[in-house]
Amino acid sequence: MSYEPTLHIVLHQPEIPPNTGNIGRTCVALQAKLWLVKPLGFEITKKTLRRAGLDYWQHLSWQTVEDWEDLCEQIPTERFWLFSRFATKNYLTADYKTGDALIFGCETKGLPAEITQQHTDSLLRIETHENVRSLNLSNAVAVAGFEAHRQILS
Repeated sequence: MSYEPTLHIVLHQPEIPPNTGNIGRTCVALQAKLWLVKPLGFEITKKTLRRAGLDYWQHLSWQTVEDWEDLCEQIPTERFWLFSRFATKNYLTADYKTGDALIFGCETKGLPAEITQQHTDSLLRIETHENVRSLNLSNAVAVAGFEAHRQILS
C-alpha cells in the first residue's frame, strides 16, 4: 500500500500466525507499517495468518527484514519505543510522535537483552494486574498503538 505511515509496528521474530494477522489488521486501522524481523515462526503465506487479517491484509503496508541490524538500516526513524514486561516506565508516559517505531518481542521470549540494553531510555511497560504476566501480543500492540495514535492526533 502507498501511504505515509503514522507509526511503524515492529514484531521481532513473531511465532504465532493469528497474532501477526490480528496485528496486521490493527496496523491498517492505525495506518501503521508492519515490520517483521526474521526468523519468523511461520510461513508468511500461511493461511491462518491471512485468515486472522481477513480482507484487510491487502490494505496493509508491511515488510520483512532479515534481522535487527537490517531493520535499523531500513526503517526510516530513529525513535524507538520498546515494549517489555520487565520495563519500569509506563507506556502512558511516553511522548509519541508521527513516524515512531513501537517494537515488540516474540510471544514466548520477548525482546532479547542485547536489543533492550541498547534502548534503556525507551523501554516501556503496559501495566497489568500482578496475576497477569503479560498481555497477548496482538492485544499489547493494540493498546500501545492506539495510545500512540491518540497522542499523535491530539
